[in-house]
Amino acid sequence: MASNPAVRLVQFSDIHITTEPLGWTNADWFNKRLPGWLNLKFLGRKHRFRQANLVLAALADELQRRRPDHVIFSGDATALGFEAELVHALRLLALSGPNGLPGLAVPGNHDYYVRQVAASGLFERYFAPWQQGERIEDAVYPFAQRVGPVWLVAVNSAKGNRWFWDATGSVGPEQLGRLEILLSRLAPGPRILVTHYPVCLANGEPERHFHRLCDLADVVAVAVRGGVSLWLHGHRHGPYHRQSSSLASFPVVCAGSATETDDWSYGEYTIEGNDFRGLRRVFCPEASSFRDEDVFAFRLGG
Repeated sequence: MASNPAVRLVQFSDIHITTEPLGWTNADWFNKRLPGWLNLKFLGRKHRFRQANLVLAALADELQRRRPDHVIFSGDATALGFEAELVHALRLLALSGPNGLPGLAVPGNHDYYVRQVAASGLFERYFAPWQQGERIEDAVYPFAQRVGPVWLVAVNSAKGNRWFWDATGSVGPEQLGRLEILLSRLAPGPRILVTHYPVCLANGEPERHFHRLCDLADVVAVAVRGGVSLWLHGHRHGPYHRQSSSLASFPVVCAGSATETDDWSYGEYTIEGNDFRGLRRVFCPEASSFRDEDVFAFRLGG
């Protein structure tokens, strides 16, 4: 019997695109967008992402040349969750059109920066080409996409928070219930969970209190019962991977930020059977292109 062909995936995350004008309203001066804008303009964040447009355009060209089987975006397209930022990010990515690549996208906490935008469906509307898949009834999340023998399962872990210092996420009991049902219905094959929020830090320790996924233990429990063998995420801007941790028995991979100066990179993954090989490609500003940086591998369970 012939074995399944290898599947090649690309994951990128945390691009934090911004633009001018943003489209401020009066309400934005009284929510967390104002301190977020001050941080962006005067406390160094804008400087760290000063070449984000250039890097994202180079990444879009790279994806067209390398043509992976599927692209995964694990959230934080924007800096402050404005519609103008989403429009600009999608223009740079060239998601749709005749050369558009198949993909999957989940929102990050910056895409749901305030409660109004979290409830608006802006992210889902603009990333609609990468929001297709198998669902439970008409719920937006979670959803699953099949790429060869591999299942990619998108979970929304972002929520709108009131306070500037609060960058926590949550999946919530209703979505968790749907996730359990969805995983039980999928045909056999490696199952990869995609969220914005991580399981753990690079050292295996839990995330900081105001930066964490609040219901992490519940999500991990559902993932284990549902046969998930890998968790892909963003949120942290430095890329890393772990075979396991005290918080989860399966591997986790953080894509890091594709556009933050000096961290700028993305992951290219090859899955053949239960063998996983990861390649990190890093942006070279001198050449305005990416180069191979490091390789890692592990065996997927299940």
